[in-house]
Amino acid sequence: MAQWRGKVNRIDDYRWQVPVSYKPGMRVAGLIYASQSMLEHIFEEQVFEQVANVAFLPGIVGNSLAMPDIHWGYGFPIGGVAATRIKDGVISPGGVGFDINCGVRLLRTNLTLDEVKPKIEKLVNELYDNVPSGLGSEGKMRVSEKELNQVLKQGSRWALEKGLGEPEDIVVTEEAGCMKQADPDKVSTRAKKRGIPQLGTLGSGNHFLEIEAVTEIYDSEAAGVMGITGVGQILVLIHTGSRGLGHEVCGDYVRRLGEAVKRYGIDLPDRQLACAPVSSVEGQDYLGAMACAANYAWTNRQCIAHWTRESFARVFGLSRREIGLEQIYDVCHNIAKVEEHTVGGKRETLCVHRKGATRAFPAGHRDLPARYRDIGQPVLIPGDMGRGSFIALGTERAMAESFGSTCHGAGRLQSRSAAKRSLKGAEVARELAGRGITVKTGSLGSLAEEASQAYKDVAEVVEVTDKAGISRKVVRAAPVGVIKG
Repeated sequence: MAQWRGKVNRIDDYRWQVPVSYKPGMRVAGLIYASQSMLEHIFEEQVFEQVANVAFLPGIVGNSLAMPDIHWGYGFPIGGVAATRIKDGVISPGGVGFDINCGVRLLRTNLTLDEVKPKIEKLVNELYDNVPSGLGSEGKMRVSEKELNQVLKQGSRWALEKGLGEPEDIVVTEEAGCMKQADPDKVSTRAKKRGIPQLGTLGSGNHFLEIEAVTEIYDSEAAGVMGITGVGQILVLIHTGSRGLGHEVCGDYVRRLGEAVKRYGIDLPDRQLACAPVSSVEGQDYLGAMACAANYAWTNRQCIAHWTRESFARVFGLSRREIGLEQIYDVCHNIAKVEEHTVGGKRETLCVHRKGATRAFPAGHRDLPARYRDIGQPVLIPGDMGRGSFIALGTERAMAESFGSTCHGAGRLQSRSAAKRSLKGAEVARELAGRGITVKTGSLGSLAEEASQAYKDVAEVVEVTDKAGISRKVVRAAPVGVIKG
């Protein structure tokens, strides 16, 4: 792929602008968060072109944004954020992605690395056996289409009513684990058929369940509010989404909104940006179906969190309460939300697309649970399975500049196919074992796809968002055990 040759204006060390003048038809400028060292790869991937294309969307306000974990995606870049006005703007499935509400749930424990290390292999095996994973994996849940419709409507609360979790889990889940506009009638029969057997499964690709140990605490007061009290404390990170159901919902509406573009006379530089007015029948139908997929994903992570607690209890011979397996937060990073933001000094109702980007609301925001009202929303940023993850907090600057958004992870440097060509899964497994990381997977090929070399360094990504002021790092943790599909 030829290197991108468009004009980029340097705003400061961590902000780069694609001017409106770059391409006739851009309604706003592009704004990319990145360090100087990241630019070469971004130029090579030509993702600035996607940032510019997103700026064509009717009703877009502010800037077409991209986070430092940006890489090539369908229509929108992964790491892209765009807000459109409800009154005259559009919604685009490509601005959410195929894995609707791919997200992260984080649990803390009372255990230390010294207590877990001797039992890590037994714990990883137990989790692998108890949490179904892998491509096309089927779960332990057996639901009818009628029950699935309840999942799509109720989200996490459905799982709680089945005894899968704790009431406080919902309190510290984005949207309390349920988007209210969910309409199961807007989800196709094929999507539901794909979703029925996969509820309660981790899946494959970059989805994982990771046991981590805290390695650094940057803000002990904020960490304490989350229940993190010291280096060596064990955390559990669950990263998965809406599985085949979400993929099918996206595909269904990309096709439908692709036809709607012509009817509404919308001119786009890339057909993958298929969209429809937010207020149109097509736009509202997509929002209703997308919310169903989001609710499915929250239910999915709720089930997996419950089985994770069971596995820890069995391995350590202690109760869930004694182990202290409490949820810190659950946040999604592939979603579109109707939110209130200030644009040009005026409050506006917007449709905020976050694709490979995480909500990062500041202290005092009304949508935060009381527990985090004084410190801001926890932002969960998984890295690759060799280098660990971060917890950050949302900021006022994010609200003012990025519609309350920040990065979502490390971001790929290599495609999955390129990684598999250059790496061997068995070698990756040996390398991780040499670093004290126990891995269990159903496919060595998936380890090659997800090796550290295939990703940007999450520490550099988080450093950019921290220095740019759109999120503030609080904790860093390193992997001890990893379950991959």
